[in-house]
Amino acid sequence: MQTRFKKNAKIFDIVITAVAAMVSVGVMLYGIAYFGLKEAWPELVLNLFYIACLVMIWMYFFNRLDTHRFNYWCSISVGITVLLRDILFPPQLPFYALHLSCLTLAVLLLCMLTYFYARKNWKSYTKRNLWLICIIDMLIAALYNWAIFLQPDSEYTNYMLTEIWIRPTITYGLVACFVTESEKA
Repeated sequence: MQTRFKKNAKIFDIVITAVAAMVSVGVMLYGIAYFGLKEAWPELVLNLFYIACLVMIWMYFFNRLDTHRFNYWCSISVGITVLLRDILFPPQLPFYALHLSCLTLAVLLLCMLTYFYARKNWKSYTKRNLWLICIIDMLIAALYNWAIFLQPDSEYTNYMLTEIWIRPTITYGLVACFVTESEKA
């Protein structure tokens, strides 16, 4: 099979992203089975979008999906997860300022994704702007991680810590693919 990327560093980025995201999604699916669908159905919905992103990353990696469709559908999937997880159904956080910070960053991330993919010439987007998408997503995850450490441990803690970092991992893989396309332009 012919792969899209030729540089070993780029192949390593995509493979590490996919493996880490698959392990995380697997842990979350185990958590859904452990806690029951009645309690964990939102995680199942989010995992469907994460799995869709992973499938698209592999299809893109093996030249089964063109760049335009890959960018469009992955941005839609990530945008829906941002909308669901961080804006419409945000987790309860111990401090209002922390909640407001996460909400503000989530809205900024959604606006950046919308702006990036709504442009006709999306390949002209700079590497700095692409990495800013990933950095903002990692900041959101870090704030949620901090909020979990402020609250007492429960049986959900390990699963929540895993779930928080799935999307930044996928975003890193997507940005790594997009940076390659912007370099070719």
